[in-house]
Amino acid sequence: MTFDPLSLRNQFPIFRTNLDKPLFYLDNAASTQMPQTVIDAVTEYETHSRANVSRGVHRLAEAATENFEAARQTVARYIGATSPKEVIFTSGTTDAINLVAQTFGEQLEKGDEVVVTLAEHHSNWVPWYMLAKQKGIILKFLPVEDNGRLDLSKLDQVVTSKCRLIAATHCSNVTGAITDVSALVKAAKSVGAKVLLDGAQMVPHGPVDVGALGVDFYAFSGHKMYAPNGIGVLWGQQSLLETLPPYRGGGGMIRSVSLEGITYAPPPERFEAGTPPIAQAVGLKAAIEWIESIDLHEATKVSHSLMETLLTEMEAQKGLRIIGPVGVNDRLPVVSFTLRDAHPHDVSQILDSIGVAVRGGHHCAQPLMEAYEIDGCTRASFGLYNDYSDVQTLLNGIDKVRGIFS
Repeated sequence: MTFDPLSLRNQFPIFRTNLDKPLFYLDNAASTQMPQTVIDAVTEYETHSRANVSRGVHRLAEAATENFEAARQTVARYIGATSPKEVIFTSGTTDAINLVAQTFGEQLEKGDEVVVTLAEHHSNWVPWYMLAKQKGIILKFLPVEDNGRLDLSKLDQVVTSKCRLIAATHCSNVTGAITDVSALVKAAKSVGAKVLLDGAQMVPHGPVDVGALGVDFYAFSGHKMYAPNGIGVLWGQQSLLETLPPYRGGGGMIRSVSLEGITYAPPPERFEAGTPPIAQAVGLKAAIEWIESIDLHEATKVSHSLMETLLTEMEAQKGLRIIGPVGVNDRLPVVSFTLRDAHPHDVSQILDSIGVAVRGGHHCAQPLMEAYEIDGCTRASFGLYNDYSDVQTLLNGIDKVRGIFS
């Protein structure tokens, strides 16, 4: 099997419809584009089997339920879950982490500790801050090194016998650094704590194995892996999910309701109150199957080559600072940088003028920005459809920025 980013790009309508100027899309860490096969799958559902799931007995409802549960099975396979019942559909990573904070967090007591890292997206920071205010738990923080990796030498100091959970990113959305999950799991298990991973940046680059990782919760979003907006996943060990209370109340998450009381459904239905994101789940299934159809080994080689070219050119430029690792090992194709005298928003707007889509700002990671003593940075993040034309145009754009601000 060969890998050709250009042939993949031709499967994405957005690259054909932006005809006013070429689109060099390097904002994949925020949202990827959708291939035609995903769009077709959603359209097929909406036009041939649109209905609510689970309780209807007419043919459309039965088809919708079959499609929805098939999506759950596909997700379970992709992440190595032992059962589809461990897969909970949410609106995204943020919703999934909030679910854990409000259910697992319900069992925590004043003085219990939750460890988060300075590399976290706000989605894996704010819910724990809110829980600390509600329950009186203590938040502790694992620092980062200058190269963007977690400072694992501080684990023994930060993770104590009072720790009940470590919440960490599987890969930083700013630096691209991949977390040494085994070190976190070892530290957590030594004190009887659980581990939650934010996998939003990791899962677009291929299947993960939650069992091999040894974690207890795993969260990710569809819109970062070529699927529609509004769909996310929380995976949890089934035995653990069964101990947790409901997250929201409503239809679908109950077994029985009477004036005398309520009996809740088992997981995953217990955590899926109301009408779920059915069409989005269908799209997520199609996106996963699309990713699985690609030679990911060869795709990774191309990705590393693109990063190596970009990082080598950047390292040679005066006044340009790379935020995070400078090598390609143990990292994903997410490259953040600052340019002397140029605000990241200005950099992004100038790059957009030549068709390069990047993101500038604090990337919902303000504690990490503070650790690096910067207000923000510009981030270029690569998807499976990016090639050397994207890298070269980005570098040309950086030269244009230099010309304006020099």
